[in-house]
Amino acid sequence: MLPLRARLTLTGLLLVPMYSWGFSYEAPSITPEVGSGYEEKPGWATSTFAVAAANPLATDAGYQVLQAGGNAIDAAIAVQMVLTLVEPQSSGIGGGAFLMHYDGANVQAYDGRETAPAAANGELFIEEGEPLAFMDAVASGLSVGVPGTVRMLEKAHAEHGQLPWEVLFEPAITLAEEGFAVSQRLHTSLANDEALRQDPLAGSFYYGADGEPIEVGETLTNPALAAILQRIASEGSAALHGGDIAEDFVNRVREHPVRPGAITIEDMSGYEALEREPLCTPWQQWEVCGFPPPSSGHITVMQILGMLDQQPLLEAPLDNGVSSSGWLHQFLEASRLAFADRGRYIADPAFVEAPGDDWSLMLAPDYLSRRSALINQDSMGENAEPGNPGDFAVSFASQPEQPEYGTSHISIVDADGNAIAMTTTIEQAFGSRILADGGTGLPGGYLLNNELTDFSFVPEIDGEPVANRVEPGKRPRSSMSPTLVFDQDSGKLVATLGSPGGAAIIHYTARTLLAMRDWGLSAQEALNLPHAITLGGDVFVEEGRFPETTIESLRERGHVVSERELTSGLQAIMRLEDGSLFGGADPRREGVVMGD
Repeated sequence: MLPLRARLTLTGLLLVPMYSWGFSYEAPSITPEVGSGYEEKPGWATSTFAVAAANPLATDAGYQVLQAGGNAIDAAIAVQMVLTLVEPQSSGIGGGAFLMHYDGANVQAYDGRETAPAAANGELFIEEGEPLAFMDAVASGLSVGVPGTVRMLEKAHAEHGQLPWEVLFEPAITLAEEGFAVSQRLHTSLANDEALRQDPLAGSFYYGADGEPIEVGETLTNPALAAILQRIASEGSAALHGGDIAEDFVNRVREHPVRPGAITIEDMSGYEALEREPLCTPWQQWEVCGFPPPSSGHITVMQILGMLDQQPLLEAPLDNGVSSSGWLHQFLEASRLAFADRGRYIADPAFVEAPGDDWSLMLAPDYLSRRSALINQDSMGENAEPGNPGDFAVSFASQPEQPEYGTSHISIVDADGNAIAMTTTIEQAFGSRILADGGTGLPGGYLLNNELTDFSFVPEIDGEPVANRVEPGKRPRSSMSPTLVFDQDSGKLVATLGSPGGAAIIHYTARTLLAMRDWGLSAQEALNLPHAITLGGDVFVEEGRFPETTIESLRERGHVVSERELTSGLQAIMRLEDGSLFGGADPRREGVVMGD
């Protein structure tokens, strides 16, 4: 890995990038595509600030910004721009994000979720009367939503940024110009993706003439992305949402050779990042703050946790470092019930009526108590039905779940106690498999999202409308769950956390919260635990991580269980009782935590 240490030092009124070559990194061998192992990490203790991200170069960029006097928002921008370069399969300027921010007094929720173009409708993914196969929809112009990450970060920076906007792009621009060493995870992701090879720009940039991906350790420069980031640094989000960069984005969507999309320049220029009211939910001694719809994350996480609080403890939740079968059964059944509600009710609040003006009915203790009472000794399997949170007349059909892998999470606490939790995505790995060079004509560029496949592929089921159907200007429902945790008595920050993983983000986040609050585990120990999920049907347990006796016990309760890779990408930072910080990075990916 290129030994970059991108230091930013204040000289008069100018921030000048200065580079010393002391940083080195050895990538873990485990990737979600290979799943060849699991490498535990030690966790990181810091005294004043910490940044956790999915790639060491991105973490380092945030670290250097914090060292230079920047705050959590500044660092998040630097981290995201580097992730666009070094982890293109997961997030970037061509996608969207949700950002939770704490300024020492108030919590804010910034919405940079992609939107459907004005020409989209419920038939977007219907072809010859049938919904498209998922991957046929993904690798197309149809799947691309209007991006929101840059405009959202610009909005947050305008309100809270400490260092100048343009300075925060220096690490990513320098890496793009001088190159970075391709990691094992990026190489393997490229090797396992056939659709990306078919894109003219991506095929020639990431693969050789023989179709083989760029090798591990090979230095990769990205001149096109460097030029694009320079424009955004000097001109702001207008550079991406208007002019020749936006025209290039639109042309690549509308001129897709198989299934062109309908995004226009007007869609791009008209995109608006929103500030929403965060959802903060009391949970015993903690108050958990998360993102409201169009994210389903916080509501579904807190439904699961609220139902579990009502359950009798069948046995100790942990058994030799893994979750016990009794606790897992309750967790999975609560997940079934919560996901049934999620599929019925949650979507973009500009298009659906919330149960309760602020979605509060779905988290009301008496409602969760009634839902929890449906959990018994045997699994309900696929028969979990949505509940009725109150006097709520509108009824929707439930949306089937689809996989999602192209997401990343950033957690930061700065020296002043400001904190962010930001989950950022292009949806599938490598998004729509469309690389855009911004009209520069230079090698490389950035990937366009396939976020519209987070909508339901059909507008109605059995005559009932689907809440998350495609509509013009609508934001697709998400599972992203950026989370900030506070002590109810003191109001002090306890933790920032989140994860990629599609709908399984909800399980990963809920289990991590439980492990940190109830099981006495550190941030890293909580992230090391094995995963088990259900989206309402079969149960999937992390391959090779559970004893056969646990799996058989679940089957005896009626769960249909199989093993598979469950490659989360959790990041978590906790503030300890003495005021210091302890951060964890998911052992399944290449992320690290840095701080002073």
